[in-house]
Amino acid sequence: MHCPFCGTPDTRVIDSRLSAEGDKVRRRRECVRCNSRFTTHEIAELLMPLVVKRDGRREPFLEEKLRSGLLRALEKRPVGTERIEATLLRVKNRARAGGERELSSRQIGEWVMEELRGLDPVAYVRFASVYRSFEDVNAFREEIERLQAPSGTVDPE
Repeated sequence: MHCPFCGTPDTRVIDSRLSAEGDKVRRRRECVRCNSRFTTHEIAELLMPLVVKRDGRREPFLEEKLRSGLLRALEKRPVGTERIEATLLRVKNRARAGGERELSSRQIGEWVMEELRGLDPVAYVRFASVYRSFEDVNAFREEIERLQAPSGTVDPE
């Protein structure tokens, strides 16, 4: 690590600590030339896959788009911020854990619906109505029947 004060390429670590969350390392460093001290933060660089849209376009995975969709579905629903953040993290981890360079938007949507199904049934139907482009009341009715059916008894589409 180069010293930010004098540019010397040689610095030494004098203290390392994990952040409270355990996902960062804070390092206190000292320049061997000018003796200046500074702090660095080290985090793992985990690349997210590209998202392949329905029309074949490829876009970077954007956490903000995922968050926006979840928040829109959960608007005015009694679900706490901690549960929403945990849901976001689970979907991101699934996307990353596959190790694929590309992931279909359809797969991400299915994961989100899976999460919402357990989180809040109303938010699930809201999200599904947009995601699956419901065109009439019968589509809503069918989705609600699927939601109310015991797991595994009604085929999704």
